[in-house]
Amino acid sequence: MPSVTITRKKFLEDPQGRTFSDVANDPEQYFDAVLAFFNDDSKQRRMEESEIHHDRPPLAGVVRELESHPALHLTLAETHTQRSLRLRQAIGAVARMIMEARGWQKTGRKGSLGVRAEKNPSKPTHNSGGLAFWFIRAERYVRAEGMPFQSVRERCQKLESAVL
Repeated sequence: MPSVTITRKKFLEDPQGRTFSDVANDPEQYFDAVLAFFNDDSKQRRMEESEIHHDRPPLAGVVRELESHPALHLTLAETHTQRSLRLRQAIGAVARMIMEARGWQKTGRKGSLGVRAEKNPSKPTHNSGGLAFWFIRAERYVRAEGMPFQSVRERCQKLESAVL
């Protein structure tokens, strides 16, 4: 599958993306860094592999690298909680646009990325455990033409129904 390129223009033309115009147009949010990060073919491949081989949300395949990007880390750590939330939501919209352009559909379910730490009004909201430091959960996807492997749950149901 060829790489998908999401531009600021394409993002702002998307019905969901346009709701994040405040993030996309705020120079302090480093949205260009987000787009550059996700427009990389190897990261898009890892997002798909996260769903196919690890039964995790696509964001799980790249979230650690995303969170260690110096500009994004600083933005998430130093930005007001509400603005940080908007940036994280915009990142989810970029991930959705990429997955849909690569032939995937939303499932309507979310997968876990982290365990939220206790709230402290003087500190940014982050996680105390899990895969990600800033993201709690992310959308799950399935291939439009079907998944190449069955989930453990599907395999278990098939095995149990064959035994009965």
